[in-house]
Amino acid sequence: MKIYLISGGAGFIGSNYIHYLFNKYMDNIFIINIDKLTYAGNLGNLKGLEIRKNYKFVHGDICDSSLINNIFNIYNIDYVVNFAAESHVDRSIKDAEVFIKTNVLGTQVLLNAAKQTWEKDNSFSNGKKFLQISTDEVYGSLSETGLFTENTPLDPHSPYSASKASADLLVKSFFDTFNFPINITRCSNNYGEYQFPEKLIPLIINNAINYKKLPIYGDGKQIRDWLYVKDHLEAIELVLRNGKIGEVYNIGGNNEKENIFLVKKIIQVLQDEVNDKNISNKLIEYVNDRLGHDRRYAIDASKIKNDLGWIPKVPFEEGIRLTIHWYLKNKQWLNEITTGEYMEYYSSMYGEKK
Repeated sequence: MKIYLISGGAGFIGSNYIHYLFNKYMDNIFIINIDKLTYAGNLGNLKGLEIRKNYKFVHGDICDSSLINNIFNIYNIDYVVNFAAESHVDRSIKDAEVFIKTNVLGTQVLLNAAKQTWEKDNSFSNGKKFLQISTDEVYGSLSETGLFTENTPLDPHSPYSASKASADLLVKSFFDTFNFPINITRCSNNYGEYQFPEKLIPLIINNAINYKKLPIYGDGKQIRDWLYVKDHLEAIELVLRNGKIGEVYNIGGNNEKENIFLVKKIIQVLQDEVNDKNISNKLIEYVNDRLGHDRRYAIDASKIKNDLGWIPKVPFEEGIRLTIHWYLKNKQWLNEITTGEYMEYYSSMYGEKK
C-alpha cells in the first residue's frame, strides 16, 4: 500500500486528484490530505471521504515545520504531491507576502521533512518521490509563435509566478545537491469541476447565471492553453509513478483560445442549456488590463508523450460543456463557497485545529 501526503488537497486540482486516486486504487492506498483551508480550500469538495479508513484530513499549514515533521514521524510516506499554493495572480499583485510564505517557504518545509525522513531511512532509492505541481506561468510570455518546452528559461512576470519559479528551483536544487527524488510538472490553465470562481471559467459561469457583468481584461485577446482537469490528473499520476527522477514534465491541453473567444463560448453553451435570453454577449464588460499581463501561453507536451505515453483525451468542446453542466447542477456548491458556509461545514465535521 502506497502512502500519499497531498498538500492543498481541498483545493481545485488537489481535491480532484484525491477523488481520482480513490477511483483508481480504491483501498490499496492511504492518503493524508493537509490543507490550510483558505478561501479557495473547501472540504465540501471531499464530502463522503471522511468515513474512509484509508483517508486522513489534517487542517494545517505547510509552513508549520513541527506539524509537517510530526506527519512524517507518524506515517511512512511514499509520495509527497505538493498542490498547496496561493495561485491567483491578481491577489499576488495586491499582496505578495502570503505567496512567498506558502509557495516558497512551505515548499522548503515539505522538502526538508521528506529529505530528513527518507535520508534517515535510506529510502532515496526505494520508490520515494516528491512531486512539485507548478505552472506554465513560470516561463513568462510567448509571442504569436513558439511553445514552452522544459528547456525554456524561467522568466516569471508576476509575484505569483515568481514564487512558483522560486519553489521549482528549490525543488531542483534538492535533486542537484542531494540526488533527492523529485519531479516537477508545469501545466497549462486547468478547468473543470470544483474550481473556485475567481478563475476565469467559473467566474464567467457564475456571473452569467446571476446576470452580472463578465469582466474581460484589456482587449480580451490574451491566449491561454486549456487543459481539462481529469486529463491533468492522469498525467500527474504517470509522472509520479513512472517519471525519471529529476526531470521536469510540461503538461498541456493543445487548446489555445483567446479569452474573449472562451467567454463567448461559455455564453453560447449556457444559452443552449438554460434557454435564457438574459445571458448574452451584452453582459461582457472590458476592464483595464492586469498589470504585467502575459499575452500568450502555450505548452509543448511532446516530452511527456514520448517518455510516458500521455496525451490529453478530452477535446475542449466536450470539456467545456462538461464543466458548465457541473456548475449548473451544483449551484448550491457555488453559493456555499462564495458565502463562506463551507467553513461552518468544516467546523461541524472536524472541530478545532488539532
